[in-house]
Amino acid sequence: MPRLIPESPTFTTPSEQEVWERLRDTLGDDDVLIANLRLTDEKKDHEVDLVVLMPDVGIVAVEVKGGSVWWDDGWRIMRRGRETTIHPVDQARDAKYALRAYVEHDERWGSRTRVAWAHAVVTPYSDFDADFTLTELPRWALHDKGDQAHLAERLRQTATRLTHGQRVATHDDVDEIAEILTGRLGTSYDIRAESDERAAVADRLTLEQASILSVTRLLHRVEVRGGAGSGKTVLALQQAKELTRGGHGRKPQRVALLCYSIGLAEHLRREVATWDRRHRPAFVGTFHAFGQQWGAAEGDRQDSEFWEERLPAEMAELAADLPDGKKYDAVIVDEAQDFADSWWTPVLRSLRDEEEGGLFVYSDENQRIFARFGRPPVALVPLVLDHNLRNTKQIHESFGPLAPSRMYSRGGDGPTVRFLDASQQDPLDVADDEVDRLLDGGWDPKHVALLTTGHRHPIQVERTDFHDQDGYWRTYWDDDVFYGHVLGCKGLERRAVVLCLNEDGSRDRARERLYVGMSRATDELVVVGDPETVRRVAGDDVARRLGL
Repeated sequence: MPRLIPESPTFTTPSEQEVWERLRDTLGDDDVLIANLRLTDEKKDHEVDLVVLMPDVGIVAVEVKGGSVWWDDGWRIMRRGRETTIHPVDQARDAKYALRAYVEHDERWGSRTRVAWAHAVVTPYSDFDADFTLTELPRWALHDKGDQAHLAERLRQTATRLTHGQRVATHDDVDEIAEILTGRLGTSYDIRAESDERAAVADRLTLEQASILSVTRLLHRVEVRGGAGSGKTVLALQQAKELTRGGHGRKPQRVALLCYSIGLAEHLRREVATWDRRHRPAFVGTFHAFGQQWGAAEGDRQDSEFWEERLPAEMAELAADLPDGKKYDAVIVDEAQDFADSWWTPVLRSLRDEEEGGLFVYSDENQRIFARFGRPPVALVPLVLDHNLRNTKQIHESFGPLAPSRMYSRGGDGPTVRFLDASQQDPLDVADDEVDRLLDGGWDPKHVALLTTGHRHPIQVERTDFHDQDGYWRTYWDDDVFYGHVLGCKGLERRAVVLCLNEDGSRDRARERLYVGMSRATDELVVVGDPETVRRVAGDDVARRLGL
């Protein structure tokens, strides 16, 4: 039996199936029989009923015409009781040349020279006289009803007569031609494609959620609460844009958009930089930079007294002395749970109207991973976001018990969250290996992050020493794997995250750090650490969801 491609084809006419079955049963073991081949080139669409490839003999493109077929100053066929003009020779010949050109232009054909191709017409139900011949179709290239018993041998003769002096395809040539005509250049599953689709859906859902801002148009003091993945940062950005540009009967406002962490501030600035200049807030950055624009002092990031007492006191005095033109109509604070009590005084004093000026706060109490428990000293109208839009369902469900309140997942499906037991190894070594696995699996380096909960990864230390803090955070947007700590990553995300639990969980707010770390991954999450640490920090429910 010849090699059949496909092994069990489906035919549109009984005549094609009958001819295929006859050739299937009579061709040699080294031959190849291809059925129902479709090919499109620059000239037209070609439909080739059969292609017969016979090593050391030749290749034949076969056009099958069933029913009653005859010649009367042109080829005719009876269809549904009506006489119709057909062009079987043109079809077979055009297909032959199209197939030959397609093969020769494929890179897999390489430097091979041209081989001979032939064409033939088969009419399994119609008879033609032995002396019938046309200039375009010799009788030996036409195979009628009486020729069917010896069809395979007749096709061999047709191929031999139509070599036109060209070399005959070898066994290797036939294998290559069959691969080119029916095989495909290798492609593979692309994890990035699914991730891109999930990101597009999440962006659309987040924009739809922006309708919540319409509720705040008549309010000037609002707190938007939501868990990880609820789109708070996107809403904060959108609100900053809407307040700045005005509209809906409101005047444009002078707006400040604040946060605590350097990384999130860099993200906010990069987003704002893509907007029309008329829509950009007057200030975007960290609380510290907010004061530095007025002349506030530099400080040591390890000096808690500076951050909790001296800096906010100095900023409060500077804000009080600001001229009206340097003050703000509204201040928006993202990740507001990071702000200390003392920070809110300079924020409020920076407003043109401390009593009625806009204050819009976005927070997630379960991401309060610093020893600060500040709240704005003013009444805020609470709005709650209870849908997770950014994380896959698998990731959301893994950290769901850690969230401050019930959240509903609207993210798409993704890879299963995996936990790797590193209780007998250095968790950083295991985490490094997982980064390599993610890259080997198709993730781009720019979509991968390794985050630690304990001491920092050596690469993070190296990059910070080389760039300083601000420069280090700018590397987050480089086309490379990011190495960071959960303390600095609130409000940021990457598609694939390896979370390394390289501490025993005994420090304060370990549960919150685990929550932040697990929720930074939008598509694929790998947690590395000691199972007992997970149980102690997060409880049995999270441990069970991680497969422990």
